[in-house]
Amino acid sequence: MARRREKRSSATESSERRHNRRDESKPRDGEPDSDRKLITIFVVFFFVIPAVSMAVYKVKFADRVIIETEPSIRQKGIIKTDIHFQEILTEHSKASENSSARHYDCPVLAYITPWNSKGYDMAKIYNSKFTHLSPVWYDLKSSQGNGLVLEGRHNADKGWIQELRSRGNAMILPRVVLEAVPEELLKKKKLRAKAISLIVTECKEMEYDGIVLESWSRWAGYGVLHDPDMRKMALQFVKQLGDALHEQHMQFMYVIGPPRSDTLQMYDFGPEDLQFLKDSVDGFSLMTYDFSNAQNPGPNAPLKWIDLTLKLLLGSSNNVDSTLARKVLLGINFYGNDFAISGGDGGTIIGRDYLALLQKHKPALHWDKESGEHIIMYRDDKNIKHAVFYPTLMSILLRLENARLWGIGISIWEIGQGLDYFFDLFQETISSENMTCQYNSG
Repeated sequence: MARRREKRSSATESSERRHNRRDESKPRDGEPDSDRKLITIFVVFFFVIPAVSMAVYKVKFADRVIIETEPSIRQKGIIKTDIHFQEILTEHSKASENSSARHYDCPVLAYITPWNSKGYDMAKIYNSKFTHLSPVWYDLKSSQGNGLVLEGRHNADKGWIQELRSRGNAMILPRVVLEAVPEELLKKKKLRAKAISLIVTECKEMEYDGIVLESWSRWAGYGVLHDPDMRKMALQFVKQLGDALHEQHMQFMYVIGPPRSDTLQMYDFGPEDLQFLKDSVDGFSLMTYDFSNAQNPGPNAPLKWIDLTLKLLLGSSNNVDSTLARKVLLGINFYGNDFAISGGDGGTIIGRDYLALLQKHKPALHWDKESGEHIIMYRDDKNIKHAVFYPTLMSILLRLENARLWGIGISIWEIGQGLDYFFDLFQETISSENMTCQYNSG
C-alpha cells in the first residue's frame, strides 16, 4: 500500500508541477501584456537586428573589408623630402601584405620586359593594382620581298599569363613595336591591311586582350611625320588598327612621346591627333620621362615639364575634357640615371643598382624642389663625380597627385626596375573632391 501511495503521490506532484507551469505562463498580477511586449521589442531591436545586420554585411561586403594589420606607408613617415639613405635600405623591401588593393580609379598600365625577370614576379604579386599589363614581346618588321613579319611569339609565356588571370583581372596587352619601313607600310594599302591582320590574328591565337602599339617615335625618327600626307596616312593606320581590334572586342593602347619644346612641331603628337584617335584608342601611354641625357644631365621628369606637356595635349587642367583625359596615361619611370659629371661611365640604373650605391657610398639625399626629384652625389673608384637621379616615394607620390589633379591614368616603365614599396603608393589615400580619377579610401 505504501508503494501505491508513493506512486499516486508522485503522479499527483507531477500533475501539480505541470499545472503550476501553465499558471506561470499566464500574466501575473501587476505584469500586463504590454510590459512583456516592450521587453520583447527591446531585445529584438537592440540585440537581434544588429547581430543579423552585421552577419549580412560581412557576407555581402567581405571582399571590401580591409583589416589593418600593419602601419601604412604613410604612417611609417617615410614619404618625405628629407629622407635618409638608411631609411630606404631598411624599408624598401617591406611592401604591404595587402597586395590586392588598388584605389586609383583611372587606368594603370604596367610594362614588363623580358630582360628584367623581376617584373614578371611583380606582375603576379601586384596584379590587382593594375588595369593593364604589357609585356614587351613583339616587333613588326619588314621582310624580304616587300613583306611583313611579326616577331616575338617565342617571348610569350602562356603559363605566366594563365597565372596572372588566376590572380586578378588585369588585361594582358603585349607591346608591339612597328619597325617596318614606314614609307613602304604607310603608302601601300595591302601592306597596311597585312600588318593589321598579323596583329589581330596573333591576339586571337594567343588569347590576348589587345595590344600596345609603339610607332610614333619610330616614324618621327624616319622623318615621315614632316610630310603632311604621310602624317595623315600614319594617323589613319593607327585608327584602322584600333577599329579592327575593337571589332574583336579587344583593347588598343598607343604610345606617344612628349614634345621637346614649348610649342608643338609637325612631328609632335598633339591635341588634334588625340581628338582624331580618341574613339579608336583606349589609352595613350605618354612617355613623360627621359627628359635628361648624358649630354644634358639632370632630372628624369621635372614636374614643370610634365605640366607643360599635359597643357599642350589637354589644355588647362581647370577646363579639361574628363572623358578624353582619362585615356591619357602619365608615364612614371621606375628607373633612374647615373650621370658621370666629369667624364667616365654612367647610364641607366634600376632598383638593385641604386641600393648598391646607397650601401657603398652612404650619400646624403638632396631634394630638388624645382624638378620634384631626389638627387645623390658620389665619387667612384676613379674619383669621378656622379649625380644620380632615381625615383623615391616622395617623387612618385607627387606625380600620382599630379595625375589625379588632371584626371588622367598612369603608365609605369617598368615595374621590374623599381623598389617593392613603390607599389604601396597605389593604395594610399589622398583626399580630393570632384576628381574623375582619384585615390579612394579602402
